[in-house]
Amino acid sequence: MWKKFFKRHPVQTVMGHRIPEPRYTGMAVLWAMIYLGLPVLAVGTLIDALIQLATGVCTGLWCYF
Repeated sequence: MWKKFFKRHPVQTVMGHRIPEPRYTGMAVLWAMIYLGLPVLAVGTLIDALIQLATGVCTGLWCYF
């Protein structure tokens, strides 16, 4: 299964010019962190806050400061 993700595709040419392979850009990584990282961080913070309100025990990262 993993072979299909790491398999290199043959080099493509257009009128004799080699087309560079697709790659991740900095902007793609930034948007991935925004769309995937922020919701996970928000849900984690909400769960930590609810646990603190229910039990009185601080479990969040802000407890260390």
